[in-house]
Amino acid sequence: MEKRITVIGAGNVGATVANVIAHKDLAKEVILVDVNPGIAEGKALDIWQTSSINTFNTRVIGVTNDYLRTSHSSVIVITAGIPRKPGMSRDDLIKTNAKIVKEVTEKAVKYSPDAIIIVVSNPLDVMTYAAYLAANKTPNKVFGMAGILDAGRYKAFLAEALNVSPHACHALLLGGHGDTMVPLKRYTSISGIPVTQLLGDDTLDKIIDRTRKGGGELVKLMGTSAWYAPGAAAATMVEAIVRDQHRIFPVCAYLNGEYGLKDIYLGVPVILGKDGIERIIEVELDEEETKMLADSANSVKSVMKDLDDMKIL
Repeated sequence: MEKRITVIGAGNVGATVANVIAHKDLAKEVILVDVNPGIAEGKALDIWQTSSINTFNTRVIGVTNDYLRTSHSSVIVITAGIPRKPGMSRDDLIKTNAKIVKEVTEKAVKYSPDAIIIVVSNPLDVMTYAAYLAANKTPNKVFGMAGILDAGRYKAFLAEALNVSPHACHALLLGGHGDTMVPLKRYTSISGIPVTQLLGDDTLDKIIDRTRKGGGELVKLMGTSAWYAPGAAAATMVEAIVRDQHRIFPVCAYLNGEYGLKDIYLGVPVILGKDGIERIIEVELDEEETKMLADSANSVKSVMKDLDDMKIL
């Protein structure tokens, strides 16, 4: 069992990550860090008080900006950042969250130089890039959580439409997180049966569109971003790493020639194990899929350029 896993940011997503990690007994300790006094301590205490009820042993500890307490963490999950507020430009959001991600990454890496970093902060692709620049690590040890969440939404909608178990649904998504996500119908199956044999194009296109707008749908309903599914997705990545499971997930990874793309963080299928990204898997794409991935990459590249131009990192 790992000695320590750190989750930075004790908002809804961060607290959910810590909670799921504890339930899975992935480490002796989960350290939950926040900038606001009392928040991490309170949520960690609340989670820890469920340990006898939910039968786990992982100790959950909350701290306020005490990075010394996170020393020797094997995995660090970064959820810190602010949501986009009314009247806030995209550039303002990028600048604010990039500064936060840079600061927490540098502080955490100082005390855990060998840690693997998983980024959950938004805008996801560019915040993963910001963490990579701040961490000064090889890219296989710094990557982002997006594809597992998008795929989880996609599979939930497919299960609903077909009235089957979500476990029977298998899907692969590429590209940026959100509107430019690239769903691959050809690689979507229900227990090995191509989904195109079970659902018509119209129904499938509606499900894909709903998946792309999945985050926005929840914001409209609740007035705030989702947390259960993002938190569970990030914790699942942690599990694959600390248990060296070699699971294949779509992950926001640094590309260096794969899919014909270079110097960009983008969602692609990878094998996750104890060393982080063990391998990036390149699947064959048809002409339409290649174009969609290129469009998605261009969109992410433009945001990465905006960040570079801000000279924050």
